[in-house]
Amino acid sequence: MEFRQLRYFCAVAEEGNLTHAAEALGLRSPSLSQQIRALEEDLGTRLFERSATGMTLTASGEALLPEARAALADVERARRAVERADSAVRVHTVGLPAGVPASLPVRVRAAARALGAEVAFEDVATDRQLPRLRHGDLDLGVLTMPVEQITGLETRIVHREPLGMLMAEGHGLAANDRIDWEELHDQQLLWFPRERAPGYHDALLAACHAAGWRPRLRISTARRAITHAELTTGEPVVALRPAYAAEPGLVWRPLRAEAPTMEFAVAWMRDTPHPLLPLLARDLGR
Repeated sequence: MEFRQLRYFCAVAEEGNLTHAAEALGLRSPSLSQQIRALEEDLGTRLFERSATGMTLTASGEALLPEARAALADVERARRAVERADSAVRVHTVGLPAGVPASLPVRVRAAARALGAEVAFEDVATDRQLPRLRHGDLDLGVLTMPVEQITGLETRIVHREPLGMLMAEGHGLAANDRIDWEELHDQQLLWFPRERAPGYHDALLAACHAAGWRPRLRISTARRAITHAELTTGEPVVALRPAYAAEPGLVWRPLRAEAPTMEFAVAWMRDTPHPLLPLLARDLGR
């Protein structure tokens, strides 16, 4: 088992599609496929179920994914530790959850460089960022709000986005310019596991209930390729997402009234030994 194979495996698992993963990695699809099969042969088990619509993890693949991510994170931390020791420029580790707008990490990096620092991003769900911030394993977190109150945790909202309904182009509600809550009574809501962002999960469901919609939940990962596959089955299913989640084959429609909001905040521990972090958060929050 090679380090690069674990990286390739995680990319395919996250994209749910070999071609998309190959594009993200800068590889040819046949080369990536060959590496995945070599990893499967080395482990003596299939890691993916392959179909015309993409690749989904087998039980063995699901078992490997968190371990592979942890191994990659350990190697990345080791690499950054060496870089920090060899450089006068401080490199800050920043956690990023799924679903952030593409502009946000760009802003974080630009703000850090303006203060003479660099950042290295890690893909970390909001719930997993909190203990890592406490233990100093992450310097800065980008959190999907709201989050539980933690002693010493400072937060600053840096992005706010209204939510609307994401659906397939051929969905029965796609012809509407705006969506009324009452039009959603027979729709399933494509949703995510609560443990990834408990505060956001509960707040959005509470907003749906307050608007009179108690949807039947369809739990799935937030990964783009899987979201696309779930929304294009021809079934009555929608997702509550920001407008930037729309892509070819999907359309986004605003809610007519009482639209909930997605908020992202940067977070750091008040007793951090790095005085740059409050300055960075201040600049991002302007």
